[in-house]
Amino acid sequence: MSEKITFAPISYTGWGSLEHLEEEVKRFNAKKILLVTDPFLEELGLTNNIVVPLEQAGIEVDTYTEVVPEPPLAIGEKVVAYTREHQFDLVIGLGGGSALDLTKIAGVLATHEGKVEDYLNLTGTKKIQSKGIPTILVPTTSGTGSEITNISVLSLETTKDVIAHDYLLADVAIVDPALTISLPSKITAATGVDALTHAVEAYISKFASPISDALALQAIRLISKSIRTAVKNGTDKQARSDMSYGSYLAGLAFFNAGVAGVHALAYPIGGQFHIAHGDSNAVLLPYVMGYIRQSCEKRMKDIYEAMGFSATNLSQTEASYKCVIELKRLVEDVNIPSTLKGFNITEDALEGLTNDAIEQKRILARSPLPLLKEDIYEIYKSAFNGVIIEKQK
Repeated sequence: MSEKITFAPISYTGWGSLEHLEEEVKRFNAKKILLVTDPFLEELGLTNNIVVPLEQAGIEVDTYTEVVPEPPLAIGEKVVAYTREHQFDLVIGLGGGSALDLTKIAGVLATHEGKVEDYLNLTGTKKIQSKGIPTILVPTTSGTGSEITNISVLSLETTKDVIAHDYLLADVAIVDPALTISLPSKITAATGVDALTHAVEAYISKFASPISDALALQAIRLISKSIRTAVKNGTDKQARSDMSYGSYLAGLAFFNAGVAGVHALAYPIGGQFHIAHGDSNAVLLPYVMGYIRQSCEKRMKDIYEAMGFSATNLSQTEASYKCVIELKRLVEDVNIPSTLKGFNITEDALEGLTNDAIEQKRILARSPLPLLKEDIYEIYKSAFNGVIIEKQK
């Protein structure tokens, strides 16, 4: 059976790779650039790494900082309107997943008609027709994988939706771990577990392939061995490099194999309670994996070994149990609450979360265990109580 594998953006990875930015900008012959970034990064002066050398090269750079975490639809509409109005040659995204997702939307939809909401996956009526303005994406976190995927996520009133099309793929991705040094430990933890979740879900996805498997397992190895150090000592160069490479590989893995139940259940948590996407994934990861464990025991044994543990004398069942426990321990070790209660989510919210999660059919279709509405409620209840359960046969 043939398989389609996509590795789209020209990518630069490794310490100091930002030095390639100017040559890539010149390759597009860009004279007027929009830089979409987090206001926090401008305050830190990280935007100078992009603005100063480009302006010295005679290129006009307009910095746009109306970026917020988990950006709502209205923010997406604003950045697209701004991009259309000023007619840029190139859009650069610098920051976490929110800034990068908004950059992709701005680049593509600047040359399209209509509102951003017209192109949403669940409710949109318009189709993306052309590539739009070239984009260069420069992540400052090690987690979202947005720099190498073809989706942009937006928050709606109670859940999230995406715009997805291969035209959203960046023209260039520059993944420089040096840019993550100043990342606070809390964000390092959340984005790091987000990347781990990408790798884990890609590996157990119904659409996994030998190539996505190799990428996912290596990502799990790198992230599992380095995330605790990166959270505790953000200046550790090796840990930051490992997290950067791990996130990049996890992004390639899930772009090709997809994510599944954890993400489907995380979207409503972010939408309804405005909890960071990485935290939403982290709190659900062990409970979803525990619930579906019987459907992917062999693959969970592989994940357990990739996390650095020996399974030589363990059965698949034993190793898969231990894998779930270690995923939960990792979340706790990086100081992310391990229950929904820890995020002040009350039990009466579980039904509403379930109603929104079941609508994420595109994502749920990749789960090795089909998750019905009653299953989703049981997982939320498990995460609320902090007790790992599994699907009863």
